[in-house]
Amino acid sequence: MVFGKTNGNESHNDQVVASAQEEIRRLGRDGGASQAQGASSISSGLSIVGKITGQGALTIFGQVDGEVRASTVVIAEGAQMIGDVVAEDLTINGHVKGSINANRVRLGGTGVVEGDIFHRTLAIEENARFEGMSRRNENAIDPQSFVQTNRAQTQTTNGKGKGAAVGANPVD
Repeated sequence: MVFGKTNGNESHNDQVVASAQEEIRRLGRDGGASQAQGASSISSGLSIVGKITGQGALTIFGQVDGEVRASTVVIAEGAQMIGDVVAEDLTINGHVKGSINANRVRLGGTGVVEGDIFHRTLAIEENARFEGMSRRNENAIDPQSFVQTNRAQTQTTNGKGKGAAVGANPVD
């Protein structure tokens, strides 16, 4: 809990946080979250520019400008995401402007998506806004893609600055 001046929005903010936490718990119970991995969050006062990659759950309350790739992603009410999102499970209650690739997508009543959604399942609640194309794909993402992406990033250089994969024989 954060202590400081009150501005009257605490009860609303507490409800948003509780809603996002409940969504992560629900996904875990339903088997949507892969194994018991750590959960991370980007707070409402934080703005991040760049690529975020993880294997666990990620809840975004603030702003992200870049790419997000995680097993379970919750974009909370008031959060803003500009860029692509790749996830097994994605819940959107905030604003996303970019391409979405996820096996299961749920667009909540306060959610806004401006961009294309590639999914296995898509649920859109009343009052949600979606402007773009929706394309069903049985395997919108490969669950192993998170592991492969992390391995690929660690195997990009051979220590000689030539960019060859570890174990490859670079031509000098």
